[in-house]
Amino acid sequence: MTESAAVPTTMAAMLLTGHGGIEELHYREDVETPKPGLGDVLVQVTATAKNNTDRKAREGLYPTKEKGDVTSFAMGGTPTLTFPRIQGADVAGRIVAVGEGVDAGRIGQRGLLDFNIYADERRDINLTPDYYGHGADGGYAEYVAVPSDQFHHVDNPKLHDTELASMGMCSYQTAYHMMTSAQVEAGERVLVSGASGGVGTALIQLCRIVGAIPYAVSQPDKADALLALGAEAVIDRGDLPTFVDRVLATTSGKPIDAVMDLVGGDMTDLFIDTMIVDMQSRQTYPRLSIAGASGGNLSEIMWTRIYLYQVQIFGVSHGTREEAEQLIDWIRHGELKPVLHAAFKLSELHAAERYFVNRGSNYLGKIVIVPDAQWDAHGAPFALTNAQEQRP
Repeated sequence: MTESAAVPTTMAAMLLTGHGGIEELHYREDVETPKPGLGDVLVQVTATAKNNTDRKAREGLYPTKEKGDVTSFAMGGTPTLTFPRIQGADVAGRIVAVGEGVDAGRIGQRGLLDFNIYADERRDINLTPDYYGHGADGGYAEYVAVPSDQFHHVDNPKLHDTELASMGMCSYQTAYHMMTSAQVEAGERVLVSGASGGVGTALIQLCRIVGAIPYAVSQPDKADALLALGAEAVIDRGDLPTFVDRVLATTSGKPIDAVMDLVGGDMTDLFIDTMIVDMQSRQTYPRLSIAGASGGNLSEIMWTRIYLYQVQIFGVSHGTREEAEQLIDWIRHGELKPVLHAAFKLSELHAAERYFVNRGSNYLGKIVIVPDAQWDAHGAPFALTNAQEQRP
């Protein structure tokens, strides 16, 4: 191992000790610092964005057979979440040491982690998704060891480390893979559900980059921020009986070309309805890309509507090496913008979790977790304001 300076043998980290509530998260300052193996780099973490998958993995909310199962990702056939585990997928920081086979010239580079744990070297497909913070330790710590080719150098001086973490792959790569799976093209009308979350705000930006037209589904009090981000219009997610009519009113009666569904539940059937009107005017098949179920894991759909209207459905989890590299290129060149809400200290992760779950209606953007030792430089400028803390 080659290092820039003496790396401490122990570090502060938040350990997840089992499935359950936030009481399963334990802050310790005596955790052994990882060492970079063959082809790895050791990153001193400056900021790690929080994702909803942290909570869902902690609570065991990823069933694939029985709806009541308490479980997590096991796409490769064997569960990889073992305890204790350090969560946190979207890691920004600086390389302080390199393992065997890695150029020592990388020491000192600031970068962003491609959060995937890939099963093989394929660049165009990822069939057994897993990720850092789940199948291996992640960024809720002062240091993390990761593959050198997945820690991408980003030297854009306009991006603070905390802002860079807010643009992490967990949200942006999922969003991009939703679009590439559905083959979204320039000029197409795209309905984005859950538009105020990390994946939703990424989708709005990515649609504009490729020339598609994003229509955001969210609460009315978030409309101004979503319009400023690039949404063509914002449709109130409430009043379900009138939802389809209100969507079509914003498109002048033209069908939605593709739906990016992060909600599920009762909304899925309505999303399909926005695509299967005036089929003669369509140029492509209706496409439903699914990467979330905040409204419920179960949706009731008439299969005749799916096959008679030829609705194509894509299940999306994570993405590919190629997609990650494209996103990093856009970030480096400033084509993607950070949507950062606030930062919390690592030792205050319990408070961050409570705020995340009970956030007020004006909440938009990412929460980022900063190690206490990095707080003054990377956290304090983005701490919650009194106004934010007082929101219901």
